[in-house]
Amino acid sequence: MTAADDGRSLGELISSATAELSGLVHDEIALAKAEMRQDAKKAALGSAAGMFGAVLALFAMPMFSFALAFWLRNWWDVPLAIACTIVGGLYVVIAAILFGLAKAKFGRISPPERSIRSAKESAAVLSNVKPHPRDVPSDASGSAT
Repeated sequence: MTAADDGRSLGELISSATAELSGLVHDEIALAKAEMRQDAKKAALGSAAGMFGAVLALFAMPMFSFALAFWLRNWWDVPLAIACTIVGGLYVVIAAILFGLAKAKFGRISPPERSIRSAKESAAVLSNVKPHPRDVPSDASGSAT
């Protein structure tokens, strides 16, 4: 079937193919944006947990460290240096738990698999398209008389 049989000119066919290709590219971009939005939410939650843990460790550590160290010294009669070491170890354990939570949230972020798969399928389809050979008129061989 040729363009003349279909009733459309070559220009119309090219315009139609260009519009369809443009629509395909726009759909691919929209799919990638949607997947990236989902991953951005996961990243934001992981970042918030990590930063919240860091802020807590930074601001609360001195105050509670001294309070707990003096409590250990007064109630258990532990030397002040040992009490401070125990308190510091406790805060390190709490910080490790919070950073582990942040790492778990970041670990759930995945690449946009549907977009990648769809783009590969589109590329495979477009790579199989071969241009139709054109008939070159014999007098258009490039020689000028």
